[in-house]
Amino acid sequence: MAYPDNYYARTLTECKTRPQLQGEGQCDVAIVGGGLAGLTTALQLARAGLHVVVLEAQLVGFGASGRNGGFVTPGFATGGENIAARVGQEAARGLHRLSIEGVEFVRDTIEALAISPAAPRAGLLSVLRYDDGDALKAYADQMARDHGYELQYLCREDVRAVLKSARYHQGLRDPNAFHIHPLNYLRCLADEIERLGGKIHESSEVVQCDLSGPKKILRTGQGTLAAPHVVLATGGYTGPVFAQLYRAVLPIATYVMVSEAAPRLIAQAIATTDAVGDNRRAGDYYRLVENGNRLLWGGRITTRAASAGALARELRREMVGTYPQLASLKTELAWSGLMSYARHLMPQIGELQPGVWYCTAFGGHGLNTTAIAGKIVAEGILGVSDRYRQFAPFGLTWAGGAAGLAAAQLTYWKLQAQDWWRERRAAAGDKVTA
Repeated sequence: MAYPDNYYARTLTECKTRPQLQGEGQCDVAIVGGGLAGLTTALQLARAGLHVVVLEAQLVGFGASGRNGGFVTPGFATGGENIAARVGQEAARGLHRLSIEGVEFVRDTIEALAISPAAPRAGLLSVLRYDDGDALKAYADQMARDHGYELQYLCREDVRAVLKSARYHQGLRDPNAFHIHPLNYLRCLADEIERLGGKIHESSEVVQCDLSGPKKILRTGQGTLAAPHVVLATGGYTGPVFAQLYRAVLPIATYVMVSEAAPRLIAQAIATTDAVGDNRRAGDYYRLVENGNRLLWGGRITTRAASAGALARELRREMVGTYPQLASLKTELAWSGLMSYARHLMPQIGELQPGVWYCTAFGGHGLNTTAIAGKIVAEGILGVSDRYRQFAPFGLTWAGGAAGLAAAQLTYWKLQAQDWWRERRAAAGDKVTA
């Protein structure tokens, strides 16, 4: 078994494989899922001296955890207004503070473990594809007022000085956010868990479970694992073995491509090392990699896995539409990964029943939210805090099955149409101004 042939797999600093679970085993906490959420939980528990065992159906970081854009930035998949409408302003502010803490957890972990292969680089630039600088200024003021979190406003001229595109208007730069090589980060977490005495078994899909007794039982094809605590962190690859979680998430595919090495050509379009994302519901996100030699570009979502090649052509059209000067830039690699979404677009974090914890549905905003989720679930297991209860209003709501997937795709197309109309009006306004 090997990783998908993508940029992150090809640039791994180590390719250690881990054995299958064999025979009967016991531990203090069994964690299902070797992605960001599962490994962060395992790391925190191992640091506290508990014996943890991680069961991963494929390889560490095989899913969206190891195949994402690498952005580490505060927030959730849904906006603050939607969160406040459900839980109130004060609780919404508390949740946002947790998301900021998640960013700092990733940063602190990289520093503490000297994870240089993660190649962290500061800066995230969020840009508008229509003219609304007043709204951005108001948001920046709100973040400073509510959280002491400073964002830098960029007018249209400032944005277009670094992003040579007529598509963009104003932007906000977050100097505290950063971007990383997610798979190298994840693999280093796995190494640290093992150094602390934890075990990680790859190619060990859970095919049957009994979570009813004081000792929970997980069965794979080759072995059995018993533990008083189980953490389910399976994300977009959750299967019907864990029925309640399976019904509560929608697996959504997202797509990424990486260009050929062409630093001079790329520099004609993008003159910043910040990661960049636009304001559409499923907008483009991109960043320079390999010290500016290549461009990593992601976007699009589908409710069914599509050909990576076909989606790469769509991503290329979007890239060239944004930067016509990159029309000759060739795509070298393209891949996809499954994310998990809940209907409420918030992470699902909590205790399903005594000793059974869940940590999933990070909805394309996972590097910070998986970090804080793993931290607070570990705190709950250790009995040192109940901060995980802040996510109780966002429970395991039925996602709708096949009808839910169809509704999600229709909603995406509707939002795309709204984005198109809004940008068309902005372009017409630009022509009138000119």
